[in-house]
Amino acid sequence: MAGMRKETIAVAMSGGVDSSVAAALLVSQGFTVVGVTMKLWHSSIDGSLDNRCCSIESVEAARRVARRLGIDHIVLNVAQEFRRLVVSDFVDQYGRGLTPNPCVVCNARIKFGELHRRLLALGVDHVATGHYARIDIDGASGRRLLFRPRDKSKDQTYVLYRLTQSQLARTMFPLGGMTKPEVREVARSMELETADNPESQDICFAPPGRYRDFLIHESPELGAPGPIVSCDGTIIGEHTGTAMYTVGQRRGLGQLRSRHNGPMYVIEIRPDSNTIVAGPEEYLYSAEFQAEQVNFIPFDALKHQMEARVQIRYKSAPAAALLTPTTDGNVRVKFATPQRAITPGQSGVFYSGDMCLGGGVIASPR
Repeated sequence: MAGMRKETIAVAMSGGVDSSVAAALLVSQGFTVVGVTMKLWHSSIDGSLDNRCCSIESVEAARRVARRLGIDHIVLNVAQEFRRLVVSDFVDQYGRGLTPNPCVVCNARIKFGELHRRLLALGVDHVATGHYARIDIDGASGRRLLFRPRDKSKDQTYVLYRLTQSQLARTMFPLGGMTKPEVREVARSMELETADNPESQDICFAPPGRYRDFLIHESPELGAPGPIVSCDGTIIGEHTGTAMYTVGQRRGLGQLRSRHNGPMYVIEIRPDSNTIVAGPEEYLYSAEFQAEQVNFIPFDALKHQMEARVQIRYKSAPAAALLTPTTDGNVRVKFATPQRAITPGQSGVFYSGDMCLGGGVIASPR
């Protein structure tokens, strides 16, 4: 209809191929598009002022792609919020003996929290990202639903389970129906300089492969040595700081062997006594845990028991489980078969087929 305003879509552009193609697709669909790059972090343990998630190079790459697409590009400084809401939380969780996933927190609080708030205040209609996921609408309830993408190998719903209905209603995932090779091909066909950029794997605010060094730099007490004890409490060695360990880990336990001469693994981290508990692999298996800070997507809260498939790590296979609501608003998860290394601080994410039902933070394996 003549005179109707075209919707304005802000695309979070990291300087990578996925966000570049997300922007390109929306431009081709006739939206008014603006590229937005977040300045998240400005320090590191080796004294440099930038890191790879928001380096000068990545900001400039995003700016050049925006210029090629003929769209405006802005940089938003959210470093203070990122430090407070993501980095400090990450360090604090390790101090409590947990193994957090900072991407879950960053998505909920920064990318779909603070970024949404700022952009919507500027009059933007929707915010799009290069995440591999799909959003649909339940015809009966009108609620937004979150689904795994077409390219299951790139599925990012695990780190998006905390998104609220209001966040999902203003979010677009243009790549949800594409495979990664197709995304790269689109980028090449449009001669975007990001077409062959490598994948990003490590925690973005720490130097590649050195997040434990980062933790100790931020909180030196996490590098304090302490006892390694067996499951019966016998001291069997010394660790090099609890930040060096996570549940299920073998590396860092040296030549420690079980009573049957088998390898030993980290079974538990006890921060109050600065102790690592080690034991044979069979001690890693458990069938239950409690999920806290729970968020559900198709409905507000779990009212009755339901069956689901539950994923306990970003790249792990989901397993059949029974979800039971607790009186304090948490969810008790009981697997049909015991799972290896259910790790406190990680997320347990619930699925029904390709639909992400929601999830919560793993609190206490049993």
